[in-house]
Formats: sequence, C-alpha cells, structure tokens
Amino acid sequence: MRGAGWTVHGDGRSPLPGAVVRPDERLSWGRTVGLGVVHAVLPPAVTGAVVLLIGFNLAPVAAGTYWPQDQWTALLTLLFTGFALVALRGFWGRVAIFLGLLFGYGVSWLFDRVFGRIGVKHTPAGHTGGHWRLDLHRVGDAPWFGWPSTHAPAFDGSAVLVALPVVIVLIAENVGHVKAVGEMTGDRLDSVLGTAIAADGGTTVLATALGGPATTTYAENIGVMAATRICSAAAYWAAAGFAILFGLCPKFGAVIAAVPGGITVILYGMIGLLGARIWVDNRVDLGNPLNLVPIAGGVVAGIGNVTLRITDTFSLSGIALGTILVLAGYHALRLAAPAHLREREAPGGG
Repeated sequence: MRGAGWTVHGDGRSPLPGAVVRPDERLSWGRTVGLGVVHAVLPPAVTGAVVLLIGFNLAPVAAGTYWPQDQWTALLTLLFTGFALVALRGFWGRVAIFLGLLFGYGVSWLFDRVFGRIGVKHTPAGHTGGHWRLDLHRVGDAPWFGWPSTHAPAFDGSAVLVALPVVIVLIAENVGHVKAVGEMTGDRLDSVLGTAIAADGGTTVLATALGGPATTTYAENIGVMAATRICSAAAYWAAAGFAILFGLCPKFGAVIAAVPGGITVILYGMIGLLGARIWVDNRVDLGNPLNLVPIAGGVVAGIGNVTLRITDTFSLSGIALGTILVLAGYHALRLAAPAHLREREAPGGG
C-alpha cells in the first residue's frame, strides 16, 4: 500500500524492522542542521519522558470518566479487547479495537436488560437515581448535520506572551509523537520531523483564525496504531477524511459519547510504554542523575497533574508542566554536571 511517501509491504501490519520503507532519506543541508538542533534540544531521554507522561497523564481520564460508568463492563471490555489484539489474525486482528467497542456496547445493553440501571439508591420512598450503562437517548435528539460556529480571533498582548512558552511544549510533544511512531514502524522518521511541526503550526493558525482551538497531534491515535499495528499512511488519510465528515454529524458524536470504558485503559498504557521503548532502544542510562532527576520530576508532575500557579490568571499543569520540567531540568543540569556524567549519556541519541 502506498501513501504520502510510505510503502507498506505485506498486510500493512507493523512493527517489523524494514516493513516501512522511505524512498528517499537524503536530507538537505538545512534539514540536517535543523535535525541536529532538534536532537540536541530534545534527546531521547527527554522525548521518551514526554511520550511516557503524555500516555500516563491520560490515566485519570480512564479511571475517572470511563471506568466508573460500570466497572464490570469496563473490565470485560478490557479483557476482550486484549484477547482480540493478541489472538485474532488477518482482518479481524486489524479491527480488534472496533470489535472491542462493539463488545462493550453489547455487554452494556445486556447488563441493562438483566440488572437494570446502575447506581440506583434504595430509599423508603422507592428507588431513585442511577443511570443506564448504554444511554443512547441523546442520539435520537441530536441532528444529523451541524456546522461548527466560527468567529474572528481576538488578540491580547499579555495573553500572547503568556502562551508563547507553551509552544515549546507542543514542539516537544510533536517530536515525541513522531519518535513514538518511528519506534513502531522501524523507521526513524527524522526526515519528516520539520514537516510534522510545520503542519501542526499551520493548522493551529488556520483553526484559531476561525475562532477554534489550537490543534495538536493526538496520542490516542498513536495508541490505536500500537494496538492494531496498522501504520499505513493511506489508512490514516482515509481516517482523517472520515473524522472530518463525522465531525459534522452531531448524531455520530452522541453515539461516541456513549462508548463504554475499558479500551482506554489499554490505549493510554500503550502510549506511555512507547516512551519507555524510546529509552530502551536508545540505551538511555536511567542510572545517570543527569537523566534520572529531570525525568523523575517531570514524569511525576505530568502524570499527577501537578499545577504551578504563575499568576492569578495563568498556571501550568499536567503535560505542559511535566514537559517543561524535563526539558529545562535536563539542560540546566547538563550545564552544571561534571564531565563524567555527561560522558555517560546514551550513545546515538536519535
């Protein structure tokens, strides 16, 4: 299968070293210099930590939003999805995540019929409260087509200055995502780092010019790639097109809002472990305090959603704060570290 400069051999299932072949890896002088800067600023110790904290930062979402809908439905969905990802082959293996969703819907529907609503409180006056595991009442009320509202952007100098440092976080996040995909496909993908960052910046400019939010690459999609092992660029072009079409359909959004929990536990964990794989593949020495200290502080701050209040109206928390602690801490400690610690850093820092 071909798409966007990628050739995926066989059935398109990765990761297999050599499964993804980039036809032209020759880089211009400008790209070579740019990649040198990126690798110097974002070495594997930093990018691995960023990917790891992105994945594990989502753990509270799985635990606090999806799992409580019904813990037994979530557990059964998790177990079935894990079985499908490991045991199924061919077409069914590629759609294992989708099968997990269908399984979750089916179990939720069955439990509603057998056990009734969940969370019902028994009072002297009767039964009150509770909710259905599979609540589709909003689907019928939602329209088939909805156009997003747009408005002209407003500029505030102080807000711009406050937000600019966050751009560094987004660049680090993008680089971490590209590195994570590279680990899955067996291709370093260095030649497209600049393209990915520029595309993210360009789409952010376009979205905010119409009054929308800033854009970014989504770790959830990388989790799906890791789970299904489908890394075909053509498949994701098609997925992007369908996402745009379905984004204009509020009824589809209502269906997605009723998705049962369980699958997210696997997907978010896979994202975090891709960060650890970056450390392993690049032989990052976690016994070296130069790596260990900033990673330890940044990862805990990112996963724990620690908040740093800078002013009454601006604060840093979660992924943003964790990334800054890892990035700034690593380079600050490197300046102060003795030579023998700097020499212990991982070789081949790609």
